[in-house]
Amino acid sequence: MMTGVTVMPESIQNEGVEAILDRLSAAGVTHVATSPYVMEPADEKTGSREPPIDAGAGSVRLLDRPQWGKRELFVRTSPSFRPDKKMYAGLRYQPSEPDGLTEREGPIIARFIRAAQAKHIQVYLQIQAAIPPGYRVQFGGPMDEDKPRLPDGRVPPRRFANNGSLASPHITNYTLALTRDLLRVYPDIDGIRYDWPEYPPYMLDDVFLDFNPQLAKLGGFDFERMQREAMGVYRLLHGGLTNRHLERWLTEDGGKGPLLQTLVDQPGLGDWLRCKARLSSELAVKLRETLPTRMALAFGTFPPPFTTVSGFDFRAVATAFHVKLFTMHWPVILRFYGEQLKRNNPAVDEGLLVRALSNWLGIQDQPYFSRLEQFKYPEPEEAHPVGEEAQLLKIRDAQRMAGETPVVSFIHGYGPVKDFARRLQIGRTASKHGVWINRYEYLRNEKIAGLRENG
Repeated sequence: MMTGVTVMPESIQNEGVEAILDRLSAAGVTHVATSPYVMEPADEKTGSREPPIDAGAGSVRLLDRPQWGKRELFVRTSPSFRPDKKMYAGLRYQPSEPDGLTEREGPIIARFIRAAQAKHIQVYLQIQAAIPPGYRVQFGGPMDEDKPRLPDGRVPPRRFANNGSLASPHITNYTLALTRDLLRVYPDIDGIRYDWPEYPPYMLDDVFLDFNPQLAKLGGFDFERMQREAMGVYRLLHGGLTNRHLERWLTEDGGKGPLLQTLVDQPGLGDWLRCKARLSSELAVKLRETLPTRMALAFGTFPPPFTTVSGFDFRAVATAFHVKLFTMHWPVILRFYGEQLKRNNPAVDEGLLVRALSNWLGIQDQPYFSRLEQFKYPEPEEAHPVGEEAQLLKIRDAQRMAGETPVVSFIHGYGPVKDFARRLQIGRTASKHGVWINRYEYLRNEKIAGLRENG
């Protein structure tokens, strides 16, 4: 079984190549991932917060392993390599310009790759599937023409993930060009993991993406019917929701009966969900054709049932699916959804709303919270309020959907030592293929020591 750890470039810059690899090798780590950028401290005006603030909810989050002596700071990034502009000729999106930071610090990524492989640790690069320039999730995003849109044509006013529309060839062509360029610069890597090849459904509005006009050019679907029927559901949730609707999600079948009837009565909704899955699958095919056959193609994606609306298809071509058990996000997602629904439907019972959302999202083994305010981003030393069975079920559901393609439990390092050890064991129990841990920056030494102890 694999044990993978994502090590962001800033840790390599701060702690050194050999120190990190010696520590991880001693803990039994078999795989690492990093990204093709380098970083330096900045100020609040010119940089972004590290660790990410996660739409405001993650402001409590602190690093376990300080960067430049701090557990939270503002930073800026540059590519770790000098892009070949010819590979991006004629594209709407272009790579970031290399600069002095690239020249000073960029070579450390190649050194890290070589040193890891010398220790028989496989190395993946992690890049963004749909956020140009693609080096890191917090830096970049689509132009207006390529932003995902709601059924009424609006861009959601608040988003957690700045993904572009998978219906845009400008987005996907850039990702393919970046892939080819990285293969030129780092030809010996063992694989690439593409993060968020979907529409990450952190906010309720994200669930209703994507109706970018470029989607209308995709054959085989009635765009106007999909748009009309999705808008009908959107309006229901924004002013027409009642306690009776919520009660349907609390029946013994979990609301499957009413949901199936809705899809029968409104086939445009089913077409819309299949359309999103098709976009994700088509991107996967193009990426597989771009990578050498020896090189692993992995996707970092949400677990079921989130993937029903995110658009990711576990039947897509891949070497492996790294399914995220980023459990500090799950209570926040429920709260984001619940607050928007409650705000637009003030007459609904909050306790009923919480139970219905918990039932659908599957993040609790039992309803131990009853109010929206109880669902929050856990503090650094606070256990993540999610159930063990909920995590096991998500990985097992993903594996059933994926067939023979391995599903790896992708857990997050954030959180107290005992809770991390608990979630690590859950991840290993859930997947016979192993675990991947995001990120080294949240792994204090006690957690790293536990990787071997629990192996």
